Amino acid sequence: MTDGPPGDDRVVVALDVGGTGMKCALVRPDGSVLHAERHPTDAGRGPDAVVETVLAVAGGLADRARAAGSIPVACGVAVPGVVDEAAGVAVWSANVGFRNVPLRELVGARLGLPAALGHDVRVGGIAEARLGAGRAARHVLFVAIGTGIAAAHVVAGSAAVGAHGAAGEIGHILVRPDGPRCGCGRTGCLEAVSSASAVARRYAELAGATASAADVAGRAAAGEELAGRVWREAVEALADGLATGQALYDVDTMVIGGGLARAGGQLLDPLRAALHERMTFHREPRLVAAALGDEAGCLGAALLALDSLERR
Repeated sequence: MTDGPPGDDRVVVALDVGGTGMKCALVRPDGSVLHAERHPTDAGRGPDAVVETVLAVAGGLADRARAAGSIPVACGVAVPGVVDEAAGVAVWSANVGFRNVPLRELVGARLGLPAALGHDVRVGGIAEARLGAGRAARHVLFVAIGTGIAAAHVVAGSAAVGAHGAAGEIGHILVRPDGPRCGCGRTGCLEAVSSASAVARRYAELAGATASAADVAGRAAAGEELAGRVWREAVEALADGLATGQALYDVDTMVIGGGLARAGGQLLDPLRAALHERMTFHREPRLVAAALGDEAGCLGAALLALDSLERR
């Protein structure tokens, strides 16, 4: 993504906090990026240290904006795990170590600005729905397939949060009752079969050798029988999960993002065909690759902060 044109001097400080790194930016109200930078999260230092890094980076970005003649008007932060967006609390995150961290309040106090806190996949879905691959649709299901699988149901640019902040956990739809055990403790979840980590794990079990999901995809494309089998198993299970999602949400467009989506047509082409086979009376959704890459969470955090300003 390139920097946007000059104009409105207002900017939003935006951070997408992951277990490994933080993607950070100054974002204009039109969604264009004035400045972007990345920082290590170093989650192994503990949640208190991560919080301090978040506050320091956010403060540095606000100072940078002012030094450049821009006016920071809000801050948006996206984090993984369970997020109480109404209360502004990071309830739980295995990757970052957060437990009931009042991050919105902390960021707002440090910066002296209105702040918003959101779930990383939900805000990524908002960005894809408004600015990315789903911008032509009113009803969008954004599905992020990486180490795990999660989704965001976005209607008219707003993502459903759920009664307990846990909406969109499509990775825990049961697709293979006799399948592998999921990290949640149950067997046969979609995430345990079709995530990037699951693809790599399944191949290692059958081949007796380690390989990443990207390696498996490449070997399948090259004609390796075992890799092809593992890839087909993942695609078929993913189609089952998406068919369930369509039965629940009846969306116009499904946007597929995350690391596994980098396989492009090798994933999307057979996935479209498998999803088509599963449609009966449900309308078949348009299935497209995400357009914003790993910047979606940061952009979505900015959009969430702008939304919160409008509600004031």
